[in-house]
Amino acid sequence: MATPSHPYWPRELSLPGYVPSTSPGWQCAGAVAAGCAALLALGWALGGARGVAGGGAPLSPARRLALGWFLLCAGVHGILEGWFSLRHSDLPAATGPLAAIWKEYAKADSRYMTSDDFTVAMETVTAWAWGPLSFLTFLAFLRRHPARYVLQLLVSLGQLYGAVLYFWTAGRAGWAHGDPRPLYFWGYFVGLNGLWLLVPGALLGDAALRLAQAQRALDRPRAKAH
Repeated sequence: MATPSHPYWPRELSLPGYVPSTSPGWQCAGAVAAGCAALLALGWALGGARGVAGGGAPLSPARRLALGWFLLCAGVHGILEGWFSLRHSDLPAATGPLAAIWKEYAKADSRYMTSDDFTVAMETVTAWAWGPLSFLTFLAFLRRHPARYVLQLLVSLGQLYGAVLYFWTAGRAGWAHGDPRPLYFWGYFVGLNGLWLLVPGALLGDAALRLAQAQRALDRPRAKAH
């Protein structure tokens, strides 16, 4: 059997027109990490600033982290996943920074290199629904908008559902699409995507609790009236 001209799994995967990335993996991972850290820090800083639109005291540390999370999600969904949703069919032959990032991540999940139906559908919904809604949620918390916890619940539920399906479909395929080495399986595939299970799960519970408290407060005067 001829040695494949690409680093992806399964090793017999055919990628016509494939052009190797010229950017080393550490550079791609570092660029994404730096961008995410900057967005998280910006959200944290804005959440702690006094005099933000809507007035009031600075947000709590936990809420400031959530604010940074939604800004981070807006960037990841809108830029990275938005690029993939538009250029997925060109990815094997594509060059440039965003193509290099996806080619690096695809070592953990080669479905991104083959325009897999589920992956394209999931990333398109994520990019064009959860990306803008993440930014709206970020703005809603800055402005103390009354719909902020409704938005938090909606975005978190969508993210959690997408992450569950992502892991589930990969598992049903026998984890055959990723390099089994720890960096790619545990670092990229499990570690990165696991964040979109843990954080949205916690934020979903938080939003449900807040909305239940608001409904309880709304119901209380009615109970007294009867």
